[in-house]
Amino acid sequence: MKLADLAAEPKLIPVTLDSELIVEKYGEPLEFWILDRQPIDKYLQMARTSEDNMDQMVVAVNEMILNEEGTPIVSEGKMLPSTVLMEAFTKVIEALGK
Repeated sequence: MKLADLAAEPKLIPVTLDSELIVEKYGEPLEFWILDRQPIDKYLQMARTSEDNMDQMVVAVNEMILNEEGTPIVSEGKMLPSTVLMEAFTKVIEALGK
């Protein structure tokens, strides 16, 4: 196989937050989207994160939590509830690890 055969445009994929806590609090699972491929600088930014600069990780992951049109959900003064953000954080990290 040629390496060029693996190159493709990133695609939006849905991610579902369906823990017992989320469903109990919001009455249903919550959905957001991420790109199935991320730029290498995002991986590097996250790999360099330590307890001293955890804010960089938060910024990087917030930029990856998208709506169905591919626009960041956390932007222009909009924030997610902490419990939702922490669960979304975990799902994004899991997806990047695959």
